[in-house]
Amino acid sequence: MFYWFLKTIVIGPIIRLLFRPWVEGEENIPEEGPAIFASNHLSFSDSVFLPLVVPRRVTFLAKSDYFTGRGVKGRLTAAFFKAIGQVPVDRSGGKASSAALNSGLKVLRRGDLLGIYPEGTRSPDGRLYRGRTGVARMALEGRVTVIPVAMIGTDKAQPTGKVIPRIMRVGVRVGKPLDFSRYEGMEDDRFVLRSITDEIMYELMLLSGQEYVDMYATSMKDRLLAAARAKAKELQEAAKPGAAAPELEAALDAAEGRATQLERARDLPDPASDAGRDTAAARSAPDEDEGPGPVVAAS
Repeated sequence: MFYWFLKTIVIGPIIRLLFRPWVEGEENIPEEGPAIFASNHLSFSDSVFLPLVVPRRVTFLAKSDYFTGRGVKGRLTAAFFKAIGQVPVDRSGGKASSAALNSGLKVLRRGDLLGIYPEGTRSPDGRLYRGRTGVARMALEGRVTVIPVAMIGTDKAQPTGKVIPRIMRVGVRVGKPLDFSRYEGMEDDRFVLRSITDEIMYELMLLSGQEYVDMYATSMKDRLLAAARAKAKELQEAAKPGAAAPELEAALDAAEGRATQLERARDLPDPASDAGRDTAAARSAPDEDEGPGPVVAAS
């Protein structure tokens, strides 16, 4: 009940007025029955704009962190997600993955629409990353179609870390439903699950126009975090008293080398001067004590 109150009376009208979201492929949204909305994930606001443009209720599997935040912001976020009926899931893997799968299947068995982000997390740089196979397993076990959805421009409206979004138009592009019933009964085959997931990600790539990266977004985030930490450590070392950045030390060494070369060149006599000519003549004159040297006769 509160979901529709927020969507139609409180938040929905304001968002429509300010952001004027556009929709392509609205005819691909089923009027009834369960289905999975598989979307790219660019921004926190994806979970707001997609349900807004879909006439039916969409329930998302949201990471449990949104429900356990501290402080005023954390409590408001938790209250918001609970109010709109989103389902918390633990993304740590193992038994947590099974619990997330069961939570999604419960939504589908009620005949509702389930929203899921196959990448598992927001894109760190706007590119589309490799999908997790959970979406494929849900589609097979729930025996439902998968509808690819591309969010357009939400990363520009609300980049990661920005609380207040920028007022601009965003878009939602809905693709044609994907039917994987040909793989029925094969939900335990990891090769089948990977094939289905890759097909979904390919459709998302076509819909969104994003560059595809064949690695998990979480791995890229770990790599970027490690690089940032290494850079921060390097700057800390350079800031210590008596320490210089490697680039500065190299420049100083090169400058010292050039100075040494100039000093040596300065100590040498100038060939054009009288002293230089006398020195050169002395070097080229033969030693009076030396004879003509040995003579080798041809045999």
